[in-house]
Amino acid sequence: MTLALEMVTFDSLDPRALAAWWARQTGGAVRDEADGWFVTVEGGAVRLGFQKVGDPTPGKNRQHLDLMAADRAAEVDRLVADGATYVAAHDEGGFSWVVLADPDGNQFCVAQG
Repeated sequence: MTLALEMVTFDSLDPRALAAWWARQTGGAVRDEADGWFVTVEGGAVRLGFQKVGDPTPGKNRQHLDLMAADRAAEVDRLVADGATYVAAHDEGGFSWVVLADPDGNQFCVAQG
């Protein structure tokens, strides 16, 4: 038996707003699945889900998205201008990336592709 990745889902206090933000970043389309309780972004490399929760998950997320950009610096600037937060930059073994957080604080990485 094998598994196939169907979707990456994030907990959110405001799934519609967070889905709209990620749709702008990925060029995807927002689909409200359950009257704002569960919202998806479709049309990118992987479907993203945003599920309403009563309390935010404390601490750093244990998994994150690794994204590639043709021009990392320009993409990081664009993301920050649209509400992402700069967290850190790393360079290890000749590979470098920038860690950002979306408007809900979910961290993700942007590397040069």
